[in-house]
Amino acid sequence: MRIETIFEMTSPYRDKFRISGYKFGSGEKTLAIVGAMRGDEVQQQYICSQIVKRLTVLEQCGDITEGKCILVIPSCNPFSMNVSRRFWAMDNTDINRMFPGYDQGETTQRIAAAIFNTLIEYKYGIQLASFYVPGNFVPHVRMLRTGYEDIDTACLFGMKFVTTCEPRPFDTTLLNYNWQLWNTKAFSVYAGQTDQIDIENSETTIDAILRMMSRTKIIHHKSIAIDYRSIIADEGELQHIKAGHAGILYRVQRVGSRVVPGDTIAHIIHPYNGQILEEVKATTEGIIFFAHHRPVVLQNALLFMIYSI
Repeated sequence: MRIETIFEMTSPYRDKFRISGYKFGSGEKTLAIVGAMRGDEVQQQYICSQIVKRLTVLEQCGDITEGKCILVIPSCNPFSMNVSRRFWAMDNTDINRMFPGYDQGETTQRIAAAIFNTLIEYKYGIQLASFYVPGNFVPHVRMLRTGYEDIDTACLFGMKFVTTCEPRPFDTTLLNYNWQLWNTKAFSVYAGQTDQIDIENSETTIDAILRMMSRTKIIHHKSIAIDYRSIIADEGELQHIKAGHAGILYRVQRVGSRVVPGDTIAHIIHPYNGQILEEVKATTEGIIFFAHHRPVVLQNALLFMIYSI
């Protein structure tokens, strides 16, 4: 293992701001894994730390394929994580909306440029991503439809779902989108959780990434974890359920639960008198793919996404 500095700048507080990368093997740029881009992506950083730990053992055992180089960047935004802010603490900008970056621009543009210049030319790219709405997912692989997406390779992760979505105009500044345009087979992996460490989903995600690495012959590793034949889903076909009232959200069903139309999946409770303002019900038969997890919700907030069977 070799530790390299991807980006560094002086900081007005404590140590320098520094982004570190962990390299394994040697030779062609084969796989890059990027962890926390935002300050609340604790699950994503934890998963990367465990991948670094496992790759260290695999390298010591000679189980990284000769001529293959793997790069892991556990955190791209340690400053925001240190001060418990999701976005860049100085101006609230999102590094993951700054790609491919600009090395003469604002701070987050310069950070994105340094990261992207390091990541280009890798054959495969994995980003441990988070959703813009707070909540839990069924762990899955997500790809933007750029014309360069590789669904067959996405299925090699062996996760329950592989989702695709049409990029919106503001998605063109995402790492995943630009990575694909620069000829990297890029995948966003959603590990079920963001601001809390979920050990079960973490292990599921780590096993999936190692499985993909094994199946693409980057490492020699025999997986004993559960392997799924992935369901390929278009995100546009997921059923969205929104809040009819503002109030306290009490979830009745969890992510991954199977529901039928009319099943109660949550209550919205009046924050002052405790009365149930709304029984949130399933609108279709299927699997709860996403569930909002903040205790207080606003009217019309996205509460659930259901994959219809």
